[in-house]
Amino acid sequence: MGVCLRYTRHEMEAEDILQDAFIKVFDHIDKFEFKGSFEGWIRRIVINTALKNYGKKSFRHEQIGLESQPELPLEPDIYAHLQEEELLRLIARLPDGYRIVFNLYAIEGYNHKEIAEMLGIQESTSRSQLVKARKMLQVMITDMQKIAV
Repeated sequence: MGVCLRYTRHEMEAEDILQDAFIKVFDHIDKFEFKGSFEGWIRRIVINTALKNYGKKSFRHEQIGLESQPELPLEPDIYAHLQEEELLRLIARLPDGYRIVFNLYAIEGYNHKEIAEMLGIQESTSRSQLVKARKMLQVMITDMQKIAV
């Protein structure tokens, strides 16, 4: 369910994706070849189901305008106070395209070539979306720190 929640904005949508993914798992369990981990195989099905649900064209034209903002160096103590739940909430606030590429790259461990193939985009688009996601997260984390002080 945690994987599904990272790719959606609403819990009900995540539940639908999880259900669809498990149906696919049960329909194709005979295709599991015991060459990798069963958990990894299921995770891949869940991610692919979430990506198909999202649709490939939605974020291609996303423009937030963060290109001109310099990356701000963050003090290490900002990260020390950031809890996992807080970070996941910040990631969930990212625009869809940024969030999906960030999740695939930073959390799931896919490279830009794999992400590009999965989403039907250029590798450069994947890189660009990741850079924009990181900048936006930096701004959000910095703003959180200002509020906390």
